[in-house]
Amino acid sequence: MLVLLPPSEGKAASGRGTPLKPESLSLPGLAGARAAVLDELVELCAADEEKAREVLGLSEGLRGEIAKNTELRTAGARPAGEIYTGVLYDALDLTSLDAAAKKRAARSLLVFSGLWGAVRVTDRIPSYRCSMGVKLPGLGALGAYWRAPMAEVLPETAGSGMVLDLRSAAYATAWKPKGELAGRTATVRVLHAPTRKVVSHFNKATKGRIVRSLLTSGSTPASPAELVDALRDLKYVVEVEEPARGGRAWSLDVLVDEVH
Repeated sequence: MLVLLPPSEGKAASGRGTPLKPESLSLPGLAGARAAVLDELVELCAADEEKAREVLGLSEGLRGEIAKNTELRTAGARPAGEIYTGVLYDALDLTSLDAAAKKRAARSLLVFSGLWGAVRVTDRIPSYRCSMGVKLPGLGALGAYWRAPMAEVLPETAGSGMVLDLRSAAYATAWKPKGELAGRTATVRVLHAPTRKVVSHFNKATKGRIVRSLLTSGSTPASPAELVDALRDLKYVVEVEEPARGGRAWSLDVLVDEVH
C-alpha cells in the first residue's frame, strides 16, 4: 500500500547534518524537475527578498523563511519524517514507532512537496518554505508543473497495490491516479460525527492516527474494500461510497466525536 501525505507548513530546523544530496532522494525520475524548482527558488530568494515574499505568500513575520531558502544547498539535511511537523505528524509520531512499523513507514509513506515533488519519510532534506500553491515566475504554478513528471513516476511507484490518498486539495493537484490505479485508490474525509462537518484539527489529527494505526497493526490491505475492513477492525467508524463505475477512487468518511 502506498500512502500519500501532505507536508506541513511548519517545519523543524535543518540542524547540522550533512547537506542535501539530491541524487540520494527516492523517486529519481523526479530529479530533473526537482533541480529546476530548487534552482529557481534559491535564485528568487537570493535576488529579491520582497518579490520572494510576495511569490511565496509569506507574511512579514515569516520573512526569515526567505533567507532559509537561499541556503538549501548548504543547510543540514534530516529525514523528511523529522522535518515535517504539525498536527498530522504529531499524531503519526514516527519516532516512537517500533522497528517493524518504521520499516513499513519507510516503504509506504510518500510526502508531497512543492519543492521536491514527493519524498519518502527517510529521504534527507533541509527545512524549506515552498508550498504547492506557489506560482514561480519561471516555472509557473507548481501544482500544474509537477503533473507531467508525477504521471511518469507515480504509477510505477504505486505498483500493483492500493493507494491511500490523504493529501489536501492543493497537493492533490500534482497527481491524480487514473484508470485501473484509480480503482485501487481510496480518499478519506474525517467528519465530526455530531455535526457531519469537516473540522481541520479533527481531519489532520485523525489522518495521522489512521496511518499510525495501520503501521503499528501491520495491516496491509490490498484494496479499498480491505482497507475499510481493516479500519473497522481498528475501531474506526467508516462510511463508504463505492465508485459508480470502474476507474474511480473510493470515498471513505471516518466519523469522530473527539480527538484526544
